[in-house]
Amino acid sequence: MNLEEYKGVFVFAQQVDNQNSGIALELLGEAKRLAAPLNTEVTAVLIGSDVKGLCDELAAYGADRVILVDDPELKEYRTEPYTHALSSVINEFKPDIVLVGATAIGRDLGPKVSARVATGLTADCTLLEIGDFPIVAKPGVEQKHNQLLMTRPAFGGNTIATIACPNTRPQMATVRPGVMQKIDPIKDAKAEIIEFNPGFTPNSNYVEILEVVKAVNDTVDIMDAKILVSGGRGVGSPENFKILEELAEAIGGEVSCSRAVVDAGWKPKDLQVGQTGKTVRPQVYFAIGISGAIQHVAGMEESDLIIAINKDETAPIFDVADYGIVGDLNKVVPKLTELIKANKKAL
Repeated sequence: MNLEEYKGVFVFAQQVDNQNSGIALELLGEAKRLAAPLNTEVTAVLIGSDVKGLCDELAAYGADRVILVDDPELKEYRTEPYTHALSSVINEFKPDIVLVGATAIGRDLGPKVSARVATGLTADCTLLEIGDFPIVAKPGVEQKHNQLLMTRPAFGGNTIATIACPNTRPQMATVRPGVMQKIDPIKDAKAEIIEFNPGFTPNSNYVEILEVVKAVNDTVDIMDAKILVSGGRGVGSPENFKILEELAEAIGGEVSCSRAVVDAGWKPKDLQVGQTGKTVRPQVYFAIGISGAIQHVAGMEESDLIIAINKDETAPIFDVADYGIVGDLNKVVPKLTELIKANKKAL
């Protein structure tokens, strides 16, 4: 493999129902940052049926060009035709880096594409950088430059691993929604559009979709919330979450939780913040009865303002909090709610 042939940062621009997914726009911003030190272009790979109208939005969020694979076989996501489409793009255009969202679609697609093009894949990355590998030079070992250094939690979140793929291309990574930030849209941006169709011949690996049933979910997406009131095991019981719900209502926020709460069956998975839940960036994050394990902190540490309430003054959550209250949440939270309500009335 001639590594010099591989150029550019490519993003799988996931779309659903002919709308660009938020993760596609987030990854374009990250791709633009990674492309700068490499002096290369950002390319969005848009796969679907009748999706050309989405190209301008991809350009606005950082794509210098869009490779459009448009075919009726790609109307709904199916593993085999999408794998064929993306792997064909990689084989034809030879990208240096490929980023995929760690969504339900991306987690199915990414590993299959990486296997088909014979390269590695680092999953659920929390940090991507361009640098040298090995990171620390070693005698007798060639240190390669301009490598994609992919950082992710390992061993259940108890340590952090930085992984590189120095000997094969492309360098592939998946990133969870919410980890990277979108850039501000570029007004009137246009991207070069390259229409590419590798041809699709249905075979035994093409599943047949008989019906698409869309679930109706009444749960608010906590990733969109400006204020989150998050509870952990220290809340004590599912009934005690009523206290947090009253605070959230008073302050105009939403309730979220830690993994321990979900594992106990107190709250649904959709409300979980953390390494195995959702990554959130609210303006204000209340961590109530949450110890502050690294797995949880990974999902909320980018919040603008973190307020921790915990009776254990040695809890790790205080290390990342901007403000901390040591005390019984059953006394502190109702009092805080009362003060907020009184202040609103005074205004």
